[in-house]
Amino acid sequence: MNLIEQLKNHQERLKELESRLSSQEVLSSPQKIREVNETYTHEKEIVEIGERYTKAIRNLEGARETLATTKDEDLVLLAEEELGDLETHIPKLEQELTAALIPPDLMDKKNVIMEIRAGAGGDESSLFASELLRCYTLYAETHGWKTELISANRSDVNGFKEVVVQIKGQNAYSRLKYESGVHRVQRVPETEKQGRVHTSTVTVAILPEVEEVDIDIQPQDLKIEATTSTGAGGQSVNTTYSAVRITHIPTGIMVYCQEERSQKQNKERALSIIRTRVYAVEQERARKEREDARRGQIGTGDRSEKIRTYNFPQDRITDHRINKNFHNIPSIMNGNLDELIDDLKRAEITEALSQKE
Repeated sequence: MNLIEQLKNHQERLKELESRLSSQEVLSSPQKIREVNETYTHEKEIVEIGERYTKAIRNLEGARETLATTKDEDLVLLAEEELGDLETHIPKLEQELTAALIPPDLMDKKNVIMEIRAGAGGDESSLFASELLRCYTLYAETHGWKTELISANRSDVNGFKEVVVQIKGQNAYSRLKYESGVHRVQRVPETEKQGRVHTSTVTVAILPEVEEVDIDIQPQDLKIEATTSTGAGGQSVNTTYSAVRITHIPTGIMVYCQEERSQKQNKERALSIIRTRVYAVEQERARKEREDARRGQIGTGDRSEKIRTYNFPQDRITDHRINKNFHNIPSIMNGNLDELIDDLKRAEITEALSQKE
């Protein structure tokens, strides 16, 4: 099916969705309103790109017809100029339309559960985990997303052994999903008196926050325990059972939440993370079972994969998935990640297009 035929199908689909948006069936259900509206927005984007593409094709045919039928020098010059512009512009529109026709990741619009864990490197690793958290928090701010701390385990040097945060915002997962994997840092630690470069690692997991409708977890598969909070300070620490520990029995996944003041709030947070982690396990199992193991690798690669190296002495960040170097580490660590993420997104689209051919 060529692009024009595909576009006609999406134009018909858009009309159908416009009718559904005003139907009583949809208007009576907030969930259906959201689902239909999201699909409508996606279809409208495809149709708008497609209409620009078909208009350019018509203009191209018109310019060629003018050149073939007229002897007016002014018209010929105008037609030749338009023809040159269109022959440059149409391939770009064709690629844009083809990319839009690729089925979207259903999780792209989701909020994010971000888990950052120190790896090899001891204190230096925990410090870099703290710096990555700051980087992602600043990046979230530039996009108008909200960041909330869920749990944290600090190191003795005020870094993080592990920290879990929720990031809420439009298309948060579509941008941050490329950050999943092992981040390697090479630099001279402040405690290193002889100036030797140390290498340490931090693992980042970016999980789409899933809702009950996305995954079915049976109550009997959960072990829920109320415990006292742990940590320094606070009247409620070790005195009230406000903290919650939930274990998903089939997978052994355990979540502990104590940041909220009430047991109910901590339970809701823990259940949200349990759903997210169990969903991620099921998705990873399905990914490994697929014959085409390369598909989607850039966006949802194995968390054990080394994705990026931060070389501070040489002011160079290397993303190993696209084999590209970036400079100005201070700016990037201040949350200016869009250039890296845009390049990764383009690489993912290119890969998807090559697989459609």
